[in-house]
Amino acid sequence: MTDTLSALGATVATFLPELVEIRRDLHAHPELARLETRTTDLIATRLEAAGVRVRRLSGTGLVADVGAEQAAYRVALRADMDALPVQERTGLPFASTRDGVTHACGHDVHVTALLGAVLALKEHEQTLLERGTAVRAIFQAAEEVIPGGAHEAIAEGVMDGVDAIFAVHCDPSLDVGQVGLREGPITAACDHLRVELTGSGGHTSRPQLTQDLTYALAKVVTDVPAVLSRRLDPRAGAALVWGVVRAGTASNVIPSTGECSGTLRMLDANAWLTVGPLLEEIVQGVVAPYGVTARLERIKGVPPVVNQADAIDALRFACLGSGLQMASTVQSLGGEDYSWYLSHAPGAMARLGTRTPGGRTYDLHQGDVVIDEEAISCGARLLASVVVAHTVKAGGDVLAKGAGEHE
Repeated sequence: MTDTLSALGATVATFLPELVEIRRDLHAHPELARLETRTTDLIATRLEAAGVRVRRLSGTGLVADVGAEQAAYRVALRADMDALPVQERTGLPFASTRDGVTHACGHDVHVTALLGAVLALKEHEQTLLERGTAVRAIFQAAEEVIPGGAHEAIAEGVMDGVDAIFAVHCDPSLDVGQVGLREGPITAACDHLRVELTGSGGHTSRPQLTQDLTYALAKVVTDVPAVLSRRLDPRAGAALVWGVVRAGTASNVIPSTGECSGTLRMLDANAWLTVGPLLEEIVQGVVAPYGVTARLERIKGVPPVVNQADAIDALRFACLGSGLQMASTVQSLGGEDYSWYLSHAPGAMARLGTRTPGGRTYDLHQGDVVIDEEAISCGARLLASVVVAHTVKAGGDVLAKGAGEHE
């Protein structure tokens, strides 16, 4: 296995200059969720030129297959493609050319790393064929929106016949060359919440004659998270944070409508599944003294990503064989629709270090984030290597069965 991993790493190195150029192209031309047409075309064209079997998904996104068509074992690798509605402030020569849109979460790196892994695996396809192994690369649209594009990709059969799945996610708190690994949950459940209030407005000089909607909205913003923290088990790890608060257009007018929206994130999946009625009760209880009407909208997003132990073991082997340094990492309150793939096959997500050693630690989803481009090579080597590591760990007797025996 060590020789194979070394050979994959050497092959990735031959593609690296091209991969860097592709990443810069993607970074300069970011596309929002479900609008990733150019990205899909670019990746599909490059893979088809390499002789890789490509199937475009409805809308945007694609799947690419390497290895045995009827495989004894199939490993999927996933990357998300969409950018964020954020203004770039890096000043890089390949900065976004699209106003108000940028790859502030590193999806351009995810895509390019997966592309490099597939190109390297295609060069070693004979090894996969001898093992009766297949690799499926999923280039997924719309990760950054709730409920995310994973459902749509899965509905189009991308997980059919898949035995395990892996992904990486950029982590600017880790140095490039480091890979953050954790068994069990590594992300949180995440929902979108919106509370809309309606009531009788009026003049600010006579609040007693109105339903003071602005005051009630302020109580929703402050009291709903506070009450929720006392009604839920603290071990649920709930965090309700508002990103938008809107009411009124004039300083001397009490408005008749207002709203706040934000995210509810939870570390515990069981609490997430059952919190709905409690949220409704809390919102109605908070606004009741003010006479306004409240409507709670909850868009269920994603459960936590839960990394399977065997998959983490395979990532450890892949790190060792690829010259990457393993680092421990903690569960975050970030949400990821990659979790839905894990309801169809076991697998794991690794955190890919993107910080230049000794350099600044950036925050994702900000317009100034800069990623060390060596992360492209690291991600490609890891993703290509984990295919070999996991299939070997799954058992040579399974892989030696050859093509045609996969159900």
